[in-house]
Amino acid sequence: MVASGLGAAAPADHRTTQQVLRIHRVQPGESIQQAVDAARPGDTVLLSPGTYHESVRVTVSNLTLRGFVAGPAVIVPGPAAAGNTCATAGNGICVTGTKSSPVKRVTVRSLTIRGFAKNGLWASWTDQLKVQGVTSEKNGQWGIAQERSVRGVFTRNTADRNGDAGLFVANTVDREDGAQDSKGTVISHNRLLGNRIGVTVRRLRNLTVERNEATGNCAGVFVVGDEGKPRAGAMTVRRNHIHANNKLCPKTPRLPFLQGSGIVLTGSEKTLVTKNRVEDNVGASPLSGGIVLFKSFVGAPNESNEIRDNVVLRNSTADLADRDTGKSNTFRGNTCGVSEPAGLC
Repeated sequence: MVASGLGAAAPADHRTTQQVLRIHRVQPGESIQQAVDAARPGDTVLLSPGTYHESVRVTVSNLTLRGFVAGPAVIVPGPAAAGNTCATAGNGICVTGTKSSPVKRVTVRSLTIRGFAKNGLWASWTDQLKVQGVTSEKNGQWGIAQERSVRGVFTRNTADRNGDAGLFVANTVDREDGAQDSKGTVISHNRLLGNRIGVTVRRLRNLTVERNEATGNCAGVFVVGDEGKPRAGAMTVRRNHIHANNKLCPKTPRLPFLQGSGIVLTGSEKTLVTKNRVEDNVGASPLSGGIVLFKSFVGAPNESNEIRDNVVLRNSTADLADRDTGKSNTFRGNTCGVSEPAGLC
């Protein structure tokens, strides 16, 4: 393994028998983008503690972009370099491939992304992206977001006070389409604080949302689907702690105002919601309550979802609320006090 600074000459490339992996060390005041552009598959771009004023676009596979665990590397907006589409879109870090050539096995870890007009971290057309130990805070839209991607792993991150979802995963954001198979994406052990929604999963199938904490948001977890085919769902939401998501957020063209929503399913099928602790989410929105089933904004019902073995207490207007027209959803083994309709507890 060879360490190289930005000004160092690249080592001779003799890779016929053994891969040469390089560490590109970046100091505050130096360009992260320059180091990323110089990197080859398998390399690491290592950020020293300090503040970096730029946006960073990653398009090479098998790259690690990380800070030191012992001291924070903080990425904030700076002058937009010519041709940097990540910066002009208002994002902090972009990991982007194409449909024919997705970016594979990129890791982003142990750094902070703060204050971008749109998204802290934005990913599109990726495979096996890992985002670990990242703090994304005070960004205008999403803290950490991904579309058109598979097998992502988002773990031990903090998303704090972002304008929309702290952590957002979707099939696609620029057109209506059926749900995509995420091929086992995992969202786990994250802290989601003071966002509009803690975690949004939109038009996806085959993923797990587990062991996250969501508090101080307008809503904790949203699983969003519609009438498109395949339908959203076939996922598991388990062992999360969703509490006191009582921030007030105004209505949007798709949703009424939000306040006091724990876990909400809209237009989903075959989703298992189990062994979560959902407490003290209080509001008067049509979507308020501990665990809520609600028809999608186009009227698509929830179908064949299973809500079982959850602890759901002190939520208002109900701990469990089935405000949907779907008839095949089941509630069993839950510990709760008040349900709509009565008899679900």
